[in-house]
Amino acid sequence: MSNAAVHPIDEVLPLGKLLTLGLQHVLVMYAGAIAVPLIIGGAAGLPKDQVAFLISADLLCCGIATLLQSIGIGKFGIRMPVIMAVTFAAVGPMLAMAGNPALGLPGIYGSTIAAGIIGTLIAPLIGKVLRFFPPLVTGIVITSIGLTIVGVGIDWAAGGVGNPDYGSPVYLGISLAVLVFILLITRYVRGFFANIAVLLGMMFGFAIALMMGKVSFAGLAQAKWFALVTPFHFGLPKFDPWSIATMVVVMLITFIESTGMFLALGEICERPVDEKTLVRGLRVDGLATVIGGLFNSFPHTSFSQNIGLVGITGVRSRWVCATSGVILVMFGLVPKMSIVVASIPQFVLGGAGIVMFGMVMATGIKILAKVDYEKNRYNLYIVAIGIGMAMIPVVSNKFFSKMPVQLAPLLHSGILLAAVSAVVLNAYFNGFKDEKKHSAGEIAGQLGEVH
Repeated sequence: MSNAAVHPIDEVLPLGKLLTLGLQHVLVMYAGAIAVPLIIGGAAGLPKDQVAFLISADLLCCGIATLLQSIGIGKFGIRMPVIMAVTFAAVGPMLAMAGNPALGLPGIYGSTIAAGIIGTLIAPLIGKVLRFFPPLVTGIVITSIGLTIVGVGIDWAAGGVGNPDYGSPVYLGISLAVLVFILLITRYVRGFFANIAVLLGMMFGFAIALMMGKVSFAGLAQAKWFALVTPFHFGLPKFDPWSIATMVVVMLITFIESTGMFLALGEICERPVDEKTLVRGLRVDGLATVIGGLFNSFPHTSFSQNIGLVGITGVRSRWVCATSGVILVMFGLVPKMSIVVASIPQFVLGGAGIVMFGMVMATGIKILAKVDYEKNRYNLYIVAIGIGMAMIPVVSNKFFSKMPVQLAPLLHSGILLAAVSAVVLNAYFNGFKDEKKHSAGEIAGQLGEVH
């Protein structure tokens, strides 16, 4: 009788099932989870062993955040099957900070910690902020995220910035092979393996590169099997006001994503998410971002593909995701594994990167396709100017070269320029009279492929 009274979300499955299903969740999110440390590590010019450290730190923080979210502690945690990982929304601002010698990684971590604290404090007020982000604005922002980071995947496909053989036909050929492999898996395979098509594509490309002698395992022998991730590995954080303001805007974007996904998950799991539950979940977004800044990782959010996996498998137990959290923590403590990941050539990552980052852009376009342009011609202006502003740092890195260097984290982030422009223009042309129509519940069905 006691088992019959337990909701599927709270059901504790046998250990074998927990491990199998938990590992399945990890495999689904793994490619997306390691993408951000690879991007930032490359932009910061870090050697391979330090990029590997970023990967370890990332996996550790993903695991801790997942445990907090799925199990919950006090007023923190949505207590549902959620996997947490680094958000792509922060990539643009972080690239701008990484390229600024006055900020670098310490600047990234300082702004991440501060934004996480602020996000945790304002989580109860998020309902009042949602009206600034109707689907029109959300679509512009998500499209801008894709436009901003897809160039990274393109550079990867050509061999990586700074590579003397940049654009080599060999690099382009292997990147294309990875892309085609992913498309074949997506088209002809169903079930679990279709959900890890990007990861399988990376493994396929890695095998080709290995057979061609294009993979270097330098540092693998020296790497430890077990090592703790220490806080402030890259120095004490720098708290730059403009960088913090920029990352706070990213935090708001993350809250919008998470709100939609939590509401969607509540429907999938047949446990509607009320305001208190939502706030508990958003608080973990903030706390996980603080933990990320302390332990050399980045802002965190829930991963949509794992919510999709819950719907596909029908397994709603939060303890499965808690097991995933334990697996991720263990992965983060094994430096040899991170060295192997860091050894993947950038041209192998390129084919996968174009898919991952392009899907972000496609999701934004999908949201914008639902916007009414016939009855409200002003929406065309909002989209045109919002995306146009997003493209400024992408197409002209010297456009703001005469502006104060302190403003670089804001002005050199297309995502932030798009977000601010879209919010202001929407307020100017449309006001907030339709805010009830553009609820988070409507957004929930539109954010399924952001990551």
